[in-house]
Amino acid sequence: MSPEPKLKVDVPDGPVHAIAMVLHGGRSHGTGRVRASQLAVLRMVPFAKHLRRVGAVNGLAVARLRYVQRGWNGAAKAPLADARWALAELERRFPGVPIGLVGHSMGGRTALYVADYPTVRAVVALAPWIETGDPVNQLAGRRVLIAHGTLDRMTSPPASAAYARAAALVADSVSYVSVQDERHAMLRRARVWHELATGFLLAVLCERQPDGTAEPQTTNVLAKALAGQASLVV
Repeated sequence: MSPEPKLKVDVPDGPVHAIAMVLHGGRSHGTGRVRASQLAVLRMVPFAKHLRRVGAVNGLAVARLRYVQRGWNGAAKAPLADARWALAELERRFPGVPIGLVGHSMGGRTALYVADYPTVRAVVALAPWIETGDPVNQLAGRRVLIAHGTLDRMTSPPASAAYARAAALVADSVSYVSVQDERHAMLRRARVWHELATGFLLAVLCERQPDGTAEPQTTNVLAKALAGQASLVV
């Protein structure tokens, strides 16, 4: 029997009004199985917890996807099939409910690629792995936030910024946020990353403004991103 992706969904006490799907990172190549204990998977657990804690009052369900394989694997684009399966499963369980995607590194790239799924409304790509030729047309009609640490040496901040500029030609809105003095692991200023992801998705999916859910500096950046400002610094 072929291995299958794993999808864990935490639902609020009341009706589900929106869904955030969290996508972990990986490697450029690797066909080995993804384990729950791997650092790329664990890195996104705090994001899921923050989304649940802040978004429950708005009826936000939080889904965590674990891919089958660790790698993107060239033309195979292995995580994409898993992500599209998960989106279809969420639509089956929660028909018509809008979805926001948040992904880190390879997960950010995956989120951007599958944003054309009909129920997706927003994408938050954190330190995404971007390559020349990555498409943007699938972002038409979506709200997009791309955030990248200025000290990142694993994935490229300039590539993310260039992708944001290209995506702005087709998406409803695209904002690029430079996270100062931060590296790829997003650990030094973890709270900022959590607040950016949660605040943006709740605003787009649930029309909840970030006031009171984030530090003033992050709230200011989110307000500008939601107003469509293209380039921001936090």
